Amino acid sequence: MELGQLRALRELGDRGSIAAVAAALHVTPSSVSQQISALQRQSPAPLTFRDGRRTALTDAGRALALAAIDVEVALERAAQAVARFQGDHLGTVSVTAFHSVGLAVFGPLIAACRRPELPGVLLSDFDVAQEDFPLLTTDHDLVLAHRLAGSSAWPRSVRVEPLLYEPLDIAVRRDHGLASKAAIEPADLRDEDWVAVHDGFPLTQALALIAGIGGNEARIPHRINEFSVAASVVEASGCVALMPRYTTDLRDHPELVLRPLAYPGLGRHIDCLARPETLERANAQAVLAQVRAIAATLTG
Repeated sequence: MELGQLRALRELGDRGSIAAVAAALHVTPSSVSQQISALQRQSPAPLTFRDGRRTALTDAGRALALAAIDVEVALERAAQAVARFQGDHLGTVSVTAFHSVGLAVFGPLIAACRRPELPGVLLSDFDVAQEDFPLLTTDHDLVLAHRLAGSSAWPRSVRVEPLLYEPLDIAVRRDHGLASKAAIEPADLRDEDWVAVHDGFPLTQALALIAGIGGNEARIPHRINEFSVAASVVEASGCVALMPRYTTDLRDHPELVLRPLAYPGLGRHIDCLARPETLERANAQAVLAQVRAIAATLTG
C-alpha cells in the first residue's frame, strides 16, 4: 500500500466525493480513482460502493481509512523530528471557530501569539451545523467546535481536545416579567416568542427540549445565528432567546440580562477538533495551549 492511495481513501471518507478529494489534493478526479482502484486490488474486501452518483466507503474502507490516520501520524512525527534537528521554525497555525467562541477567543489569541517564541495564527470563522465541524479539520489545523450536551460524540477520525462546558441561559429584557426570577422554569416560557438559531444548529435541539418540557411548541418569529444580532432583536422586540453563558457579550446591550434555566444539564461542550497528525506538530500544540488558557478565563 502506498501513502498516496491511503491518503486518497481517507480523504474520500472525510470529503464525501471523488471530485472534492481531487480539488483538495490538486489532482484530477481520474487520478484519485486510479489511486483507490490500486488500493482495492490489494484488499480482499470491497473498500467502496456506489451510493447514487457518489462513491462511498464500505465498513472495510472506513476501517482502512482510520488505519491511514496512524500512518499520517507516524509521518508527521518523523517530520517533526527532522524539524527539531534543523531548528524547528515556528511557522503558522490556522484556527477556525464558530462565531461566539471566535469573538471570545480570537482577540486574546492574537495578543498571546505576538510573543516571539509562539507561532503566528491564521484565523477564520465558520457557522456550520454540528455534524459539519469535523470536516473543517481537512483544511484547518485547529477547529473550535460546539456540541450540545447529550448529542452524538465527535467521530473517531478527529482528535478531540475538550475546552469547556458552557450552560445555556435565557436572554430577556430587564423590564420583562421573567427578569426578576432567579431561575426560569420551562413552563414559564410557554407563551413567549423566541429568537432562535436556524434548523440544524446545536441550539435548535435545546430549544425543542425546553418547549417539550414546558408542554408546547415554541413560537419562533425570528431565526438568527449570530448572538450579537439576536441580542439586538431581543432588546427591540421583547422576545426571549437561548444564549451561552460565558461567550455572550452583552456590553452593547445594557437592557438585557441572562437568567439561568431551572432545568439542569442544558448546555454545550466547546471542543478543539484536529486531525491526529496535526497535534504532533509543536506549533499546533503551542497554539492549543494558548486556546486552553483563554478558555479557562472565560468560566471565571
